[in-house]
Amino acid sequence: MAPPTICTTSNGAPMPRYGLTASVTAGSTGPILLEDFQFIDHISHFDRERVPERVVHAKGGGAFGYFEVTHPEITEYTCAKMFSEVGKRTPMAARFSIVTAESGSADTIRDPRGFALKFYTEEGNWDLVCNNTPIFFIRDPILFPSFIHSQKRLPSSHLKDANMAWDFFSLRPESLHMQTFLFSDRGIPSGYRFMNGYGSNTFGNVNADGKLTYVKYHFKSEQGVRNMPIDEAAFLAGADPDYANRDLYEAIEGGDFPSWTLSIQTMTPEQARKHKDIAFDSKKLVTAPLTKPRKAFTPVAP
Repeated sequence: MAPPTICTTSNGAPMPRYGLTASVTAGSTGPILLEDFQFIDHISHFDRERVPERVVHAKGGGAFGYFEVTHPEITEYTCAKMFSEVGKRTPMAARFSIVTAESGSADTIRDPRGFALKFYTEEGNWDLVCNNTPIFFIRDPILFPSFIHSQKRLPSSHLKDANMAWDFFSLRPESLHMQTFLFSDRGIPSGYRFMNGYGSNTFGNVNADGKLTYVKYHFKSEQGVRNMPIDEAAFLAGADPDYANRDLYEAIEGGDFPSWTLSIQTMTPEQARKHKDIAFDSKKLVTAPLTKPRKAFTPVAP
């Protein structure tokens, strides 16, 4: 089969295939002409083909799967159609990630893990942002840039700086609760399959009768929770820095599909007003019992 004689520019305009083998010049030895659109387009595309990494959650892995309703009680709390009947499946995507590290980081560092979910419902896409911890370091979002800067590299040395990190934590003592989670065994999960997910914020759900209920979402791993000893994590950081991504991919590729079960905590507006210092504070735990109205999701493709 002969190679194609026509290529296209970045906006789809046809051009000769030989247009990418030599620049247009003023004569055989002259300078390159600025009117050489193919050259300008080709170089511009090359210069922009690397998308800057996310400021947080830069490194991660994910999969597509489905969400299946297994209990009818959920209709008491929401009118969303994806929860309307037992057995109903909604396609979805899940992405797990490290929070503060760069895209080239090891998967086994001590850091919170992201647990981002996107449900492709008949009423539109629903994004649910979660972490593997039920609480967070701060409540006021204006502190978030300062917090993340304290976890990044020191500009003068381009090294991680413990003084910079602990300076922030010492100035924001409300972060201590989250620190107790981060420096416990759960600070280093043994891969993405073996951690829970929590929508740390409190959400308002409205049912078909217009009744408001506040809820918190808890995704419990059907594989159980496994954490990694520090010495093993340090070894894998050098020997297999992509450990968590590899574990997730190879499990799905081999047919060992991970799954999570979704439970919720519910709170009436009256209860929320009574406990307003806890109900809407992402730094604090709500101790209401869990109900299990539905099964969560099973990734089916890497």
